[in-house]
Amino acid sequence: MTKAIVVLQSLFCFNMFAQSYLHSAVQIIKEYNGEEPLASFLKKYFNTHKKFGSRDRKNITHLCYCYFRLGKVLVSLEIGERVLAALYLCNQVSNPILALVKPQWNDSVSMAKKEKLTIIQQDLPFDVADIFPFQVDLSPEIDYLPFASSFLEQPDTYLRIRPGKVSLVQNKLKKAEIPYSIISNYCLAVSPSTKLEAHLQINNDVVVQDVNSQKVLVPLVEYIKDTNKSIKAWDCCAASGGKSILLKDTFPNSLITVSDIRESIIFNLRKRFKEAGISNFHWFVADVANPQFTHNKLYDLVICDAPCSGSGTWGRTPEQLYFFTEDKINHYASLQKKIVLNASQYLKKGGLFLYITCSVFKEENEGVVEFIQQKSSLQIVSKHYFAGYQQKADTLFAALFVKQA
Repeated sequence: MTKAIVVLQSLFCFNMFAQSYLHSAVQIIKEYNGEEPLASFLKKYFNTHKKFGSRDRKNITHLCYCYFRLGKVLVSLEIGERVLAALYLCNQVSNPILALVKPQWNDSVSMAKKEKLTIIQQDLPFDVADIFPFQVDLSPEIDYLPFASSFLEQPDTYLRIRPGKVSLVQNKLKKAEIPYSIISNYCLAVSPSTKLEAHLQINNDVVVQDVNSQKVLVPLVEYIKDTNKSIKAWDCCAASGGKSILLKDTFPNSLITVSDIRESIIFNLRKRFKEAGISNFHWFVADVANPQFTHNKLYDLVICDAPCSGSGTWGRTPEQLYFFTEDKINHYASLQKKIVLNASQYLKKGGLFLYITCSVFKEENEGVVEFIQQKSSLQIVSKHYFAGYQQKADTLFAALFVKQA
């Protein structure tokens, strides 16, 4: 077999794979309706369609996520054309699909985002502002265009190193030859595709937690100052327990109670606490938003990491940006107000209430802060956005209140 024939066969296979990946991604996007996380839908899809190998799944998954990273821009395009535009804007390295279908784009794929936008605008009516169409609902604290364009990049994965584990974790990562960046004394960043479980004890050595999620207790530390203080705390919307583990690591003598609305959530939380070495805690299942909710304890601190739109984290789950409708903002804000009013009743006088969301919408943040001040005995201490859209991270909001004596 001549060298020329081998090359032609390789090109043929190359083209076949590229076309197959694009076709599969288009089919998946057509079937997906946003009613469950895209990651969950893809897992079920690939379990049903056994023909896809690991490399196939990786490439097709990447195409699907790129598609949703465009948010609401270019929605009139055919799905395949929109996938190609997304693939160009969301990547910095040459791609076989672009090389096959859009070679002129592939030749410039490594350029800076601003330059690529100029190039694609020669072919398509692309406006960055259309990616995130909810500008009127956005907090004035958020820089709109940088925030909208941030969806074109996948956020990094951040690790919070547990107390006393810094050298251990860094040595394990070096031994495994896993590249990482040091963000702070206890925070590292790794590539989103990094496989950590084989090298680190998740929740024991490190907690996988966004860099800004790691900062939300800073207002609390600044107010209390003595981190050795014994704090009786209730995490009233605990979810997976990330904020409670952070609290325990920050205030080691804290006595924690956790609650959430579903038994399954608390079951997973308890498993995670066991992995984290936290055994001395209380838990219960309750709907704190229910007007009939009652509790029999008072706390020094209530953490309310409220259910929200999650709009500050949509860079990780861009399908939520694509399927989100504006009416949901009112839904979440109403729910948040109910939870805040009920939970704040169980604060001791002089106790602290920490309200947290991963939303960028003013109605869920500043609007709820205003409501708290009007409808409760809580007095504002501080409020702050932890913006991550210019550092490949999430954006969170935190407001600290004290219950008036």
